[in-house]
Amino acid sequence: MSETPTLEVRNLQTHFFTREGVLKAVDDVSFTVRAGEIMGLVGESGSGKTVTGFSVLGLVDPPGRIVGGSILFKGEDLAHAGEERLRALRGSRIAMIFQDPMMTLNPVLRVDTQMTEAILAHEQVSERAARARAAAALAMVGIASPEERLLAYPHQFSGGMRQRVAIAIAMLHRPDLIIADEPTTALDVTIQGQILYEVQKLCRETGTALVWVTHDLTVVAGLADTVSVMYAGKIVEQGRVDDVLDRPLHPYTNGLLGSVPSRNRRGQKLRQIPGMTPSLLRLPQGCAFRSRCPRADQACTEMPALAELAPGHLARCVHPHLETAGA
Repeated sequence: MSETPTLEVRNLQTHFFTREGVLKAVDDVSFTVRAGEIMGLVGESGSGKTVTGFSVLGLVDPPGRIVGGSILFKGEDLAHAGEERLRALRGSRIAMIFQDPMMTLNPVLRVDTQMTEAILAHEQVSERAARARAAAALAMVGIASPEERLLAYPHQFSGGMRQRVAIAIAMLHRPDLIIADEPTTALDVTIQGQILYEVQKLCRETGTALVWVTHDLTVVAGLADTVSVMYAGKIVEQGRVDDVLDRPLHPYTNGLLGSVPSRNRRGQKLRQIPGMTPSLLRLPQGCAFRSRCPRADQACTEMPALAELAPGHLARCVHPHLETAGA
């Protein structure tokens, strides 16, 4: 396995410059994903996880822009790469699976046209070979009669089927890196399980690195090798998936896990984290989670650093749950 990580994000800052002020959507985010590794990027809506994914591909539109840090793809800094270079990498070496499949699919073109063009744009193969690969990709994501379905238009598919087509397109080139933004949210559990299995298999067999952006910890538990938990633009906890989910250090991660239905006793009210995520335009001083945290005190008015509190297990907290880490 190559020593150079497939993706290394260092101190990434992506800000949006609005009339109301500067919105720090991503503020000092760092993580590493190696070949064949799957990282879950977890957080509730507005945590900055999707903007992090878009930043990697250079898809942040004005008034947003990357203002600091680096995004190293196999050692090459994409944060300062030109649009032409990014376009050459997108779709072939780096793929994105969007939450809305219609961000991938053109409603007026047949599926076969879209899939074969995606192959021919990056590789010199015959149209027949491209078509065979497109049909195989559809079969891989559980679409029956793939040859027949290639002739359909996106509107002839259900929402879940469209998402499967979008996932198939992302997997066509067996890219080095896939950024997946909650792609299975709209799918039923059986199909979700099938796609997670295929994605895992692709990563193991081809060395594709995967960043799976989600709010669903149960998906991350069965899919990912490592997990980074985001809150208000920052990573608050990071480590191997078993360490973070079995022994959460940050009160926010602990709260997320506590609100998973299967962790609550039958007949009792679901536990939940009190309050709302603060506005990224008006973040409180220090730890952004302190207004919702049962452990918060005066010390939390200073922003703590992301520190290694157990081997390979990092958290950004003044009062971590060290008892769960066996510390």
